[in-house]
Amino acid sequence: MGEPNTISISNEINNLKKEYGAQRFIKRSMDIIGALIGLILFFPVFLVIATFYLFGEAKGPIFFKQKRIGQNGEAFYIYKFRSMIVNAEEKLKSNRILYEKYLRNNYKLEPEEDPRITRIGKFLRKTSIDELPQFLNVLKGDMSLVGPRPVVKEELNEYKQKEFIFLSVKPGLTGYWQVCGRSDVGYPERVDIELFYVYNQSIWLDIKILIKTVLLVVIRKGAY
Repeated sequence: MGEPNTISISNEINNLKKEYGAQRFIKRSMDIIGALIGLILFFPVFLVIATFYLFGEAKGPIFFKQKRIGQNGEAFYIYKFRSMIVNAEEKLKSNRILYEKYLRNNYKLEPEEDPRITRIGKFLRKTSIDELPQFLNVLKGDMSLVGPRPVVKEELNEYKQKEFIFLSVKPGLTGYWQVCGRSDVGYPERVDIELFYVYNQSIWLDIKILIKTVLLVVIRKGAY
């Protein structure tokens, strides 16, 4: 019974690759240029954040890295400015009740009840500044400027038989989910939103998403 579905999904992925293959060079060029501009433009921000972590209350590593699942199921480390205490994941998992709530609540907690987030971390998240180091991921080729948001392994269960279609494209620093509400839109609705991008990806759609992302960051909508 499973074989026809596997063949169907494989054919669907191949068709997507053929349809959008010509755009890859343009998209990768946009990624490299955009990432370089982003790193140069926000370099002063990197210096300011580094100062806070060297001399402020949240002393410790400047960057946080977490294993995410990328294109074709390949794992990579995503980079962020650290918005949490050191050993944050261990602290969350040690509180069984809170961790179960975290899983039920689409892998997030309200900032007020999350014991992992530092004071400066709340500001970084609310302004989306914590995401800036992902320009490095884009430059390395782990991510694209625009694409489905990279997920942790557990989240792949939400995509069920569409998992391989979801993983057929590079994850993005921003994407259709972010401009449709981001943290305000959870599973299972998020699955449909992310797959919409996979099926309708284009350079023009990427440009529109990038413009909308800038506007949403300015008004601080949907960020936790």
